[in-house]
Amino acid sequence: MKIEQTRDFELVAKLNKPVHDLHCSLYPKYFREYDYEEVKALFKQLMKNRDFTFFLVKEDKEALGYAWIEKRHYRGNVFNKEYKSIYVHQISIVQSKRENGYGTLLMEGIYQFAQKQAIDLIELDYWVDNQIAKRFYKKQKFVKYREFVYKQVNEISSDNTNGK
Repeated sequence: MKIEQTRDFELVAKLNKPVHDLHCSLYPKYFREYDYEEVKALFKQLMKNRDFTFFLVKEDKEALGYAWIEKRHYRGNVFNKEYKSIYVHQISIVQSKRENGYGTLLMEGIYQFAQKQAIDLIELDYWVDNQIAKRFYKKQKFVKYREFVYKQVNEISSDNTNGK
């Protein structure tokens, strides 16, 4: 097994399908069906951003998954201190190869990349119903320090808007 950086947007687009399909099945209200051509065009554009890095995990020259990360620089202000992080946007491993250490190997590559950049913080988020991600990041010893919540608001009835 080995990790390598890539700019092969076509390959990353193909490897994106498992994670995209998972998101789509968990949250069909928010995710569109996977469309290879559209995803390929998006990754082609994303790979032009110098803050984004893409890693492949390979075994015997076969790509089995990828990670998409971003170097972030948070400027300080009157509330917050300045800091840098590596943000993990996505990790995807082909379905038949999950639970074989490929995701862990990708994370180790991300940790090494962060150290070379003199960055000591890795950040990420995942959808709450994604139990695969929850278990994986718990095993990786990630700690929750912030929660993102939402409330679905129904349309306000006309009785509340007519000035009464």
